[in-house]
Amino acid sequence: MAEPGAWGDNRRRRIGLLGGSFNPAHQGHEHVARIALRALRLDAVWLLVSPGNPLKPPRGMAPFQQRLASARAIADGAQVIATGIEAKLGYRRTERTLAKLRRRFPRARFVFVIGADNLWQLPRWGGWERLARHTPLAVLPRPGWTRKALHGKAASVLRHWRRRPGQLLAGPPGRHAGWTLIPARENALSSTDLRSNGHHPGWPAGGD
Repeated sequence: MAEPGAWGDNRRRRIGLLGGSFNPAHQGHEHVARIALRALRLDAVWLLVSPGNPLKPPRGMAPFQQRLASARAIADGAQVIATGIEAKLGYRRTERTLAKLRRRFPRARFVFVIGADNLWQLPRWGGWERLARHTPLAVLPRPGWTRKALHGKAASVLRHWRRRPGQLLAGPPGRHAGWTLIPARENALSSTDLRSNGHHPGWPAGGD
């Protein structure tokens, strides 16, 4: 399966979207993608490399093409696919990117894959309630964050739409998308730690 083009297509697929700065991409990202593939019976997971996260400072952020290359290095090009489609679409706000993808790929069922840390901070994202209404969310455990996130604002607001992983994409889309917590081993690996420990020489220090 080739990297998606910004123009879209009409294939019927179940696609997970794992967004992030990938500064740099690492095996923890691949771990999350593989778990989502199995738990949700997805056709593919796209590593959605952000051109620039408005919630993260630009200091310490590697150039976009360098981050995209690091995501491609952990992808297999078939089930896990690194893509710069968000930059091609011209958006930096996730909710707008997802709305555009639904229009460009009208027969695809998209699932937005996030860690528990991002479920906790989801209310800081512009248009987050609209995002959660239209796009199913799959949440992966994160050390120190899972319990906190499940008692946070987003989980409280969305409590009526929580589903088991196997039910998340069952049946046709309803009036409000569901969300689920996928039971999985917590992975503590982070891009920040990799940069701080010097595992990626030449990568900018600092940032997140």
